[in-house]
Amino acid sequence: MRVAEDAVRERPPETAAVRIEGATKIFGRGTAAVCALDRVSLTVARGEFLCILGASGCGKSTLLNLIAGLDRTSSGSIVKTGSTTLLFQEAALFPWFTVERNVDLALRLRGVPRGERAERVGALLDLVRLREFGDRRPHELSGGMRQRVALARALAQEATILLMDEPFGALDAMTRDLLHEQLERIWGTSDLTVVFVTHNVREAVRLGDRVVLLTSRPGRVAAEFPIDLQRPRRIDSPEVAELAATITDQLRAEVSRHG
Repeated sequence: MRVAEDAVRERPPETAAVRIEGATKIFGRGTAAVCALDRVSLTVARGEFLCILGASGCGKSTLLNLIAGLDRTSSGSIVKTGSTTLLFQEAALFPWFTVERNVDLALRLRGVPRGERAERVGALLDLVRLREFGDRRPHELSGGMRQRVALARALAQEATILLMDEPFGALDAMTRDLLHEQLERIWGTSDLTVVFVTHNVREAVRLGDRVVLLTSRPGRVAAEFPIDLQRPRRIDSPEVAELAATITDQLRAEVSRHG
């Protein structure tokens, strides 16, 4: 088990949480068909924090939906070792439930006995540092706090693969930076594999073990960037900025090439 201050979480090189082989996704038929992903091959190691970047419409969210099992590939295969849970940009909490009940619902749907649920809800809210807000309803919380409740609810499913679709995109810079720290802390003290989709290059470099860049539609793997910077990182550090600039140059080239 790794802590946030370590540069890299150690793991056996042969273990894979997700293995994608030639995944293609086509929406529609005939002349109206749109190829969103084209022969994408990618392996996500167990325990890795992988960030996926690309221009709008490049198939990032489609790829997450395929990994989650919410959709099927048109061709190719996706094999997972473990279960998945998906966190979206919108927290999608039940507004009539308290924070505790929103998290409790995930445990109840998993069949966790009633006698165990209160303790587990408390532990999850401690993890996202919201224990004292358990009796609040979503409208009483800030956007960042709602996302932390959504994260606690996702973690309640005890999935081994956490899929995150631009979860901090609607938040202000300061709140996003605080959530980066909390997410890294939770990931660093667990066995989670994270696949994180974003359009923010610095965010990807700040969080990821590796950044994968997709081409514009149809989405293909254009490049991969291992992130060897020591943790914890600051999004405004010179090292993060320098690597983000390199990735941004290639992203711009891809957008121009397929524009």
